[in-house]
Amino acid sequence: MTRFINPASAPKPVGPYSSACLLENGFLFLSGQIGLNPKTGEMAGNTISEQTTQILNNIKNILTEMSYSINDIIKVVVYLKDISKFSEFNNLYEKFLGNHKPIRTTVEVSNLPKDALIEIEVTCFHQK
Repeated sequence: MTRFINPASAPKPVGPYSSACLLENGFLFLSGQIGLNPKTGEMAGNTISEQTTQILNNIKNILTEMSYSINDIIKVVVYLKDISKFSEFNNLYEKFLGNHKPIRTTVEVSNLPKDALIEIEVTCFHQK
């Protein structure tokens, strides 16, 4: 069974899509997250640090609500509007994940929804 979900802890989607997809085999897919404050729907600042911090907090809150943890993340895809901000992003990302090191792809893109500086999507697996 496949369930498409909009967790209460996630920002409301900015388009016609779901925030998450849970498969009965334990896979959880999160749509790309931009730095929206889930309470206000507004971007959480104008810097890569502010937006990355908000995204990582949103991801953690969604995973917690779905009974998953950061250690269940198996793949991460990162879209940066400016690859020169990679180091700043990477420092926050490393602190967030600690010793957990899922596979990751990072690419520079020309634009993102709501003029975000970064978007992160994750795939998780948790044996049920």
